[in-house]
Amino acid sequence: VLGLSCTELLSAFSVSNKLQASELKLPDLGSAGGGLVTPSQEFELGQRWLRLYRSQVRTSSDPFIQSYVESMVRRLARYSDLEDKRLDILIAENPTLNAFAVPGGIVGIHTGLFTYAQNEEQFSSVVAHELGHLSQRHYARSLEQQKSNSIPNLAALLGSILIAATAGGEAGLAAIATTQAVAIDKQLRFSRQMEQEADRIGMATMIKADLDPHAMADMFDQMLKASRFQRRPPEFLLTHPLTESRVSDAKSRAQPYPKTRRAYQREYQLLRARVDILHENNTQYLVNTYTNFVKDKLGDSQVNNYALALSHLKLHEAKKAENALQKTFDQEPNNLYYLVAMSEIYAEQGRFKEAIALLKKPLAKFPDHHPANIKLAEVYLKGGFYTEAEKLLQAHSQRRPNDDYVWYLLAEVHGLTGNILDVHIARAEYFLLNGLYNKAEIQIRNGLDLAKDDRRLQLQLEKKLKLVRKRKRETL
Repeated sequence: VLGLSCTELLSAFSVSNKLQASELKLPDLGSAGGGLVTPSQEFELGQRWLRLYRSQVRTSSDPFIQSYVESMVRRLARYSDLEDKRLDILIAENPTLNAFAVPGGIVGIHTGLFTYAQNEEQFSSVVAHELGHLSQRHYARSLEQQKSNSIPNLAALLGSILIAATAGGEAGLAAIATTQAVAIDKQLRFSRQMEQEADRIGMATMIKADLDPHAMADMFDQMLKASRFQRRPPEFLLTHPLTESRVSDAKSRAQPYPKTRRAYQREYQLLRARVDILHENNTQYLVNTYTNFVKDKLGDSQVNNYALALSHLKLHEAKKAENALQKTFDQEPNNLYYLVAMSEIYAEQGRFKEAIALLKKPLAKFPDHHPANIKLAEVYLKGGFYTEAEKLLQAHSQRRPNDDYVWYLLAEVHGLTGNILDVHIARAEYFLLNGLYNKAEIQIRNGLDLAKDDRRLQLQLEKKLKLVRKRKRETL
């Protein structure tokens, strides 16, 4: 499936502890008994859910994928009907075709979406659809619609659908069979109406952003192809129905607009190559595949050479990686994808000064560039330049205070420089962002023991400890 809408997600999560077949231990976010939630309540709910999701699900730390998705979501958000444009973007390291929206400005993307979306505009159609759920506040509206119905029955069925979407197979279908689908058929029809509205709003957003509205129907075609030979629940149980009628509706809405031939988007294809390498466990298979692509001149030679180089690098075959990338790098030495890849190849060969010099070039012009900062920090760490890594990551953590991977690296480098107090502080931030409150509390307590001579820092840590305890109570 494309993903669960915000209504399905939050309803499913409220009974997740009862669903033993699910692989995810998702939090109890309360019932609809209190009536409609306000936007501020939605935001707080979303933040709580975000931290708990991170504690259960593997997210991607690839800075290129992260930066691209963040840029895409925020670009579309500017043209959307969202009133509150505070957004948190989750990228789950998962090869399945999935995306979701959660109240409070949470947009989730599975890395598998890159595999199925053939170009940037197909990808953006999925993002625009999810932003449509958020802008129309479908969760709050669904709560209003549900007031006269059995919330436990609704939550149970949606929880079963969550199992089918994540675990799949007989576990999900058996769970669906145990619920009272007939009693809540009205709610599912309302959900389908929300999906149609999200399609319509999403397409309008794409048009405002000067993106091809026909890409939405093209993406639906890709979804149909992907599901053609897969077993799936009946259509009325699918949160994003993969039907010919939905494709037809999207085509009809896009009909008034000319279908223009867009320029080739190499960056998107480079990202797809990174995702392929991320997902494929048999790296030698990738080497053989891209070697044949290069030999037979199939597709974009630069993308194929880049993918071949990264595949060799994953196997620690640095010289082969350099040979594969050299021609492409020479053609576009300022392309950040090629520059970073070559710096990683140099670092693998122990040529750290050359790797560092390469990465400092883009940072001289774009000091905030996320991939360049992260990759330079990783090269510093690998080469033993711990003081330089510490300084760089301290600055970058101020730019991206909600990036857990930055705090993870910073904790590592503090340990290597012998800065034990700051190790505890950085680890506490990392655990707090990931909803691991017991571990965060331990780190803060350790920090307090080491900060006895710094009253100002003690007060900061005590304030942080109160925040950790407050959030821990909210999850009980």
